[in-house]
Amino acid sequence: MAKTENQSTVSVFLVVGLCDSDEPQFVLFLIFLAIYLITILGNIVILSVISSDQRLHTPMYFFLANLSIIDIIFSSVTVPKLLFILLTAQKATSFSDCITQLSFFQFFVVAECYLLAVMAYDRYVAICFPLNYTLIMSREVRFRMVLACWGCGLMNSVIQGVSIARLAFCGPNKVDHFFCDVTPLFKLSCSDTRLGEAIFLLVVVFAGMGPLTFILVTYGRIIAAVTKISTSKGRSKTFSTCASHFTVVALYYGSGIFSYIWPSSTYTMDKDVKVVAVLYTIMTPMLNPIIYSLRNREVKRALKKLLGSKEMQ
Repeated sequence: MAKTENQSTVSVFLVVGLCDSDEPQFVLFLIFLAIYLITILGNIVILSVISSDQRLHTPMYFFLANLSIIDIIFSSVTVPKLLFILLTAQKATSFSDCITQLSFFQFFVVAECYLLAVMAYDRYVAICFPLNYTLIMSREVRFRMVLACWGCGLMNSVIQGVSIARLAFCGPNKVDHFFCDVTPLFKLSCSDTRLGEAIFLLVVVFAGMGPLTFILVTYGRIIAAVTKISTSKGRSKTFSTCASHFTVVALYYGSGIFSYIWPSSTYTMDKDVKVVAVLYTIMTPMLNPIIYSLRNREVKRALKKLLGSKEMQ
């Protein structure tokens, strides 16, 4: 049936959640509650460690602190609503709340894409231009980089929010996802979505694949520089400074590509797609502080120092 430009009649959406059940899911509620608490605690610990240890007041950890802030808010956009659905089986959400959630989600998903690219550039400068590292990555430069990341996220949030808000929704009103996102809402609209879909495709290309391409090119140059190091110990030590970031990028983009770089004509929110969405929206923010703390000697040393000082008090 062709979509027509009708006045929007849907004022409430039903967000399906992880499974289309009308009963509370207590086991899943406890699992995702634990994940959310670990996410918040882990990222707060990272922020505390970085702020308390003077040796971590460097560009690399400045960007890591911003990543932790984004991950705290990013997970808070989707998880509390999911927990409410799992606990109460009440899936109704107002049109305005749905658009608000979508806008915040689009804000932080893009901000994180660009921040990961900035972190890759930071590692490139540190490895390839070590003598000029502090000059290139000055305080002013890194603040501007972070502001640009947040600015790109804000711009995308406004664009996507307006793009969806202008559409008409005449029914059905069931959002087959565990949060309000762009593609499921396109499927529900009874108006012409071609402009919105074109805008969304441009966002995916420039705000998703653009930073990923930059990261891959940057790591290609890093690898080329590291292979020129004469000793295996030197190569291993240099690579270790990138291992955590590369692992985070692989997790974030690996799952994100499956969810967004997916032909809209074949798009269905089956269980596999929802599981992948869980990976980059819920699991990755939890794993990021774990990855950085387990694979980073400086963070582990600062964490031990912080815990030791608290025990002394």
